[in-house]
Amino acid sequence: MNRDKNIRLLSKVSVWDLIVIGGGASGLGAALDAASRGMKVLLIEKYDFSKGTSSKSTKLIHGGVRYLKNAEFKLVRKALHERYILKKNAPHLVQNKDFIIPIYNWINFFFYGIGLRLYDAISGKWSFGSTKFLNKKTTIEHLNSINTKSLKGGIKYKDGQFDDARFAISLAHTIENVGGTVLNYMEYLSPRIENNSINGIIANDKIDQKEFHLSSKYIINATGVFSNKLMMSITSQFKIKASRGTHVVVDRSFLNSQHAIMIPKTIDGRVLFVIPWNNKTLIGTTDEETNEIDIDLKTPLTDIGFILENVKNYLSSPPKKKDIKSVFTGLRPLVSNKDNSSTKELSRAHIIHESDDGIIHMLGGKWTTYRLMGLEAIDCLLKDKTLQFGNSNTSSLRLFGFKDVVDFQDPLHVYGTELKRLKTYGAMVSISNHIFISEAMIAYAIHEEMAINLEDILARRTRCLFIDAKETIKIAPKVAKIMASVLKMDDTWTTKQLDLFLPLASKYII
Repeated sequence: MNRDKNIRLLSKVSVWDLIVIGGGASGLGAALDAASRGMKVLLIEKYDFSKGTSSKSTKLIHGGVRYLKNAEFKLVRKALHERYILKKNAPHLVQNKDFIIPIYNWINFFFYGIGLRLYDAISGKWSFGSTKFLNKKTTIEHLNSINTKSLKGGIKYKDGQFDDARFAISLAHTIENVGGTVLNYMEYLSPRIENNSINGIIANDKIDQKEFHLSSKYIINATGVFSNKLMMSITSQFKIKASRGTHVVVDRSFLNSQHAIMIPKTIDGRVLFVIPWNNKTLIGTTDEETNEIDIDLKTPLTDIGFILENVKNYLSSPPKKKDIKSVFTGLRPLVSNKDNSSTKELSRAHIIHESDDGIIHMLGGKWTTYRLMGLEAIDCLLKDKTLQFGNSNTSSLRLFGFKDVVDFQDPLHVYGTELKRLKTYGAMVSISNHIFISEAMIAYAIHEEMAINLEDILARRTRCLFIDAKETIKIAPKVAKIMASVLKMDDTWTTKQLDLFLPLASKYII
């Protein structure tokens, strides 16, 4: 991906078939679906691809076991089908993961067992593997850090795990491979109006501060929690409510297993996950309605306290605040048509809606169903014009870097078939003793993945900031220096990058 080349394209294309506003999961999904049908597509993102909600998920590709208790069988079935497709099309990014529910009350073997057998039945031919009941001894063998007091056994089921930000970059690459155009740091300013109708947008390049007037036949709003700003004509019918989802990352020793734990019921009635991720342990998530809409949200101490409190009964040596390596918070966009609905009551189903001004709005949803959302959005805007561009083919479209067999313990597995190209960009020796990040990865991110600044590399092209924030701050000057060398920038640029990054990185530390 070459940003300068894509910027030059803006003056060469007179009319785009589609402009997608928003470079998170739903926007990338819509742009890929449209581009793969042959549409001339431009996707713009105000910040970096997946900077918001889409890089701050629980890293799961799943059907949603907990939705079964609300009888949302249709939602679960769709998600399980999408889980199967994502694993099939991106096996280098999506892995089959064992989850274990520890059982401390005999009746829960029956209660949760019935639910998970139903989960198996719904998945059918898309199954990742069948549910198994474990005795106490086997449960301890799988989870040697589990709290054994009153433990009866466990229930093991299968679901998917992935790296959200790396998946987003693979999608952006795939969009370009099928003929689309993507641009980060391109801000939507306003609609472009001609003869009292919208025929495009006005956007601003945040790097060079240049304004562009772009014509388009169709526009999609995929801005997540920021959608209300682009939905003035339909706010009486739908409203986006933001739910704050917080995660903490601790050392791998607190789980010390390749199996994940699903805590089936927290004190607020949700579920909590304890998951091995990037040689660390990821614990999350919360679900708190918030009116604070910020792309870089500071995590409240109450959220951290909630997570630590709910996990302590399940681990023999539960983590404390001092053990946290990183903490991050994302905002889920949930659709509400009732002002009094709490975010815990709102469905994770998505809505595709065309407003009177002709804009298609992608509302709600989750990573697992990003592809389905994209398909439905493009079907909606094309309606009777599908013959011009054809039907969606993303169910069989392999994503960039596709590789059948990878070692998920290798931190470089996310590059798939691109690993050989990556190694041509420089030294592969890690510049950190605690997180794997090399000169080659930094240079590759700049030249091939449209990384613009220090945050892009340390937060999303690599996951350093999410894995160990203090270590990331420590190596930031070295990474900035390598970036400056690749970009042929001076010390002033390096200083500015650190001045911008360090205050942000501090939000990931308690």
